[in-house]
Amino acid sequence: MKFFWRPIIVLVFILATSVPLNAETVSIVLASNATPRVEFGAARLARAIKDAGLDLVVENKDGTVKPDHRIVIAGVDHPTIKRLIADGLLRLKPGEPGKEGYVLGAWNNKLVVVVSSDDSGALYGCLDLAERIRVVRRLPAELRFADMPAFALRGPCIGMQKTSILPGRGDYEYPYTPELFPFFYDKAFWQEYLDFLVENRMNTLYLWNGHPFASLVKLKDYPYAVEVPDDVFQKNVEMFRYITRECDKRGIWLVQMFYNIYVSKPFAEHNGIATRLAAPTPLVADYTRKSIAEFVKQYPNVGLMVCLGEALEGVTNQVEWCTQVILPGVKDGMQAAGLAQEPPVVLRTHAMNGSVVVPAALQVYSNLYTESKYNGESLTTWEPRGKEQAIHLAMARLGMHLVNIHILANLEPFRYGDQQFIKKCAQAARDRLGAKGIHLYPLSYWNWPDSPDIADPPLKQWNRDWIWFEAWARYAWNPDIPDDEDRAYWIGRLADMYGTRKAAMRILDAYNTSGECAPRIIRRFGITEGNRQTLSLGMTLDQLVDPMKYKAFPELWNSQSPPGERLQEYVEKEWKKQPHQGETPPQIIREILDDSQRAVDAIDAAAPFVTKNCDEFERLRNDMRCIRAMSEFYAAKAGAAMHVLRYNYSHDLADKDHARDDLATSVNAYERLAALTEKTYRFANGLQTPQRKIPVPGAIDKVPANYHWTQLVSLYKQELADFQAELAELHKPAPK
Repeated sequence: MKFFWRPIIVLVFILATSVPLNAETVSIVLASNATPRVEFGAARLARAIKDAGLDLVVENKDGTVKPDHRIVIAGVDHPTIKRLIADGLLRLKPGEPGKEGYVLGAWNNKLVVVVSSDDSGALYGCLDLAERIRVVRRLPAELRFADMPAFALRGPCIGMQKTSILPGRGDYEYPYTPELFPFFYDKAFWQEYLDFLVENRMNTLYLWNGHPFASLVKLKDYPYAVEVPDDVFQKNVEMFRYITRECDKRGIWLVQMFYNIYVSKPFAEHNGIATRLAAPTPLVADYTRKSIAEFVKQYPNVGLMVCLGEALEGVTNQVEWCTQVILPGVKDGMQAAGLAQEPPVVLRTHAMNGSVVVPAALQVYSNLYTESKYNGESLTTWEPRGKEQAIHLAMARLGMHLVNIHILANLEPFRYGDQQFIKKCAQAARDRLGAKGIHLYPLSYWNWPDSPDIADPPLKQWNRDWIWFEAWARYAWNPDIPDDEDRAYWIGRLADMYGTRKAAMRILDAYNTSGECAPRIIRRFGITEGNRQTLSLGMTLDQLVDPMKYKAFPELWNSQSPPGERLQEYVEKEWKKQPHQGETPPQIIREILDDSQRAVDAIDAAAPFVTKNCDEFERLRNDMRCIRAMSEFYAAKAGAAMHVLRYNYSHDLADKDHARDDLATSVNAYERLAALTEKTYRFANGLQTPQRKIPVPGAIDKVPANYHWTQLVSLYKQELADFQAELAELHKPAPK
C-alpha cells in the first residue's frame, strides 16, 4: 500500500477560524486511499485539535510549512511506523494492534502515531487520541498505549415494531412508513444516534422486523408483494442506503433481522394465504428466496439475521427452510451482486433446536453467527444456568456466538444503571458462555426512540438511558477494568451529568443498590422471565400462591435462577423442618427491602449536591422511589402468600390473619407506586398486546389495556376486600 503525507485540507478551512495567534501547529497524515471510516476518525481528531486551541496546518512538499507536531494515522507497513519499530522506539507486543485494536505512541513532543491493522482500529485510535487531547488541551508529549475489544460484535437493536398490533395484521407485521416510523426518515436523528454509538465503540446495529423485504425491495416475479406506495418505497431505499453509509463510516455493521415464515400482507391476500405460516410451501419458498436474493443484491453491505422459530414449527421444517431457502437466497444475491465472500448471517436460536439446525446450515454456508437470549426476556441473573447456559455453550462451540440482552420485561420502565451487575454479565458471557458478541436491547424496545416518561418533548432513549447503553458498551470492550478504576470512571461521568462528585458518588450507589431488586423478585416470585409478565405492574395473590396455574412454558420455569427455593418449596420445608438450600423467599424479601431503602437514602443524600440536569435527577430520584414501592409491594405480598401456603398445613386462622395484614400492606405500597407514576409515566410496559398475561391481559379485543399502575389499583383493592370477606366468614362461630 502506498502512503504519502496527506493533511486533511478540507478540515483546515473549516477549522482555521478563531485560532489563537502563534498557536502551536499540527498536521494530520493519513494514507492517500484512506476509507471514509478512517477519514471520519481523522475529522474527529481534527475537531479536538481545534478545540484545544492548536492550529491545524497543511504541510507542503517544499518544506516551507513545517508543523510543530505531526500525527500519523497508519498501519504497521507505513514507512514512519516501520522506522520507529526498527529504531526500537515503537515496540509491538504479540497480537498488537489486533482486530479493531490500535496502538498510540508519542515521542519528544513532536510525533504522535495511531497504528492499527484495520480501518476500525484507526477510527477508535483517533477517537481515543481526540479524547486525550480534549481533556488536557494539548498533544501528548510521551505516550505508549494499546487497546482492543474483548467482544468482536458490540451493539444495540432498534425495533421496527410498535407497542400494539396494527388492524388487520399480526405480531411483528409493520411496514416501513413515515406514519409508523418517522425517525427512520430523519437524517438528523441518525447522525445523532450513530454518533452516540461510535463514541461508545459499538460496531453493530440491528433493525428488527417481521418481514422487511416488502418495504425495501421489488421483485420482478411478485410485483404485487410490495406493501408501501411507490413514493414511500423510494424514500425507504434512499434512507436504507444512507443509513448503511453513515453506519459504515463509523465502523458499524447494519443488520436487518426478520422472522419466519412471514410474507407481506399484499402477497398473502393475492394468494389467499395467511401472512405467517408454520410450514413451507413451494410458492412461499420461491418468494422468500427471491426476496432475500434481491435484498443482498441491493444492499450488499447489510447483514441478515433470521429468527427461524416462532411461526415456523418443527426442526425438519426449520432445517429445510434454512438450508434450501434462506441461505441459497443469500448465495443468489451474492452472485447477482458480484460478491466474492459470503456475508455474515446471524441465526437466532429462539424457538429452534440450534444443535440440529446450525450444523446442517454450516454444511451449506460457512460464515454463520448464532445468537441466543441471555436471560430469556428479563434480566434475572448475571450468569445463565441450566438449559439456557447449555444452549449458549453448544452454540459457542460451533463458532461466533452472540448473547442477546433481550426485552428487559422486569426492568420496565425505570432507569437502570447498575454497572456492577452489567459488568458481571459481560464477564460471564465471555468466560462462562464463550460468547464473542453482545446484542443489546433498549430498556423500552417497543416504543423506540421515545422513552415512556411523560415529558414534552419526549425523552430520547439513548439520552435518558445513556448509562445503560454506555455500561454495556464499556464492558463489551473490556470487562476486566479494575473496580477502583471503574468506580472512579463512573463517578466522573455522573459528575459531568449532575455537576459535582459529591452528587455522583451517591447517585452511583443508588444505581448499584437498586439494580438487583427486580432481578431477585422475578427469579424467586415471578411467573415467567418472558415479556408475558410486566413485573412492576405486580402480581395477584393467587399467582404467587399457585404460579404453575399461570405458567405458559413450564420447561423454562426457574431454569436460569441461582440455586434456591420458591415460595411453595420454602413453606413446605419450613413446615417439615427440613434444611433449606440456596436463596430463600425471606432472604430475598430482606435483600430487596434493604437495597431499595439504601438506594432511596443514597439518591436523597445526593440531592443537595446536584447542580446540573436537575429535572432529570428528579426523574431518577422518582424512579428510585418507584423501585422502593415495588419492592415493598412484593415483600408484603410474598409474605401474604407464605402465610396462605402455611395455612394449608396448619389450618390455623392466625396464618390467614397474618396474610390479610400483609395483603393490606401490599395494597398500600401499590397505591404509593401508582401515585409516583401517575404523572411521570405514560405506561409501564411497552408491549401492549394480548401476549401480555401477567398480572392481567395487556389488551382486550386487541385494544391496549391494563398498561398503567393506576388502572390496576382497583384490582388489588378488590382482591383485598374479597380476602377480608372470606376470612370474616371463616372467623364466624360454627352454628350450634
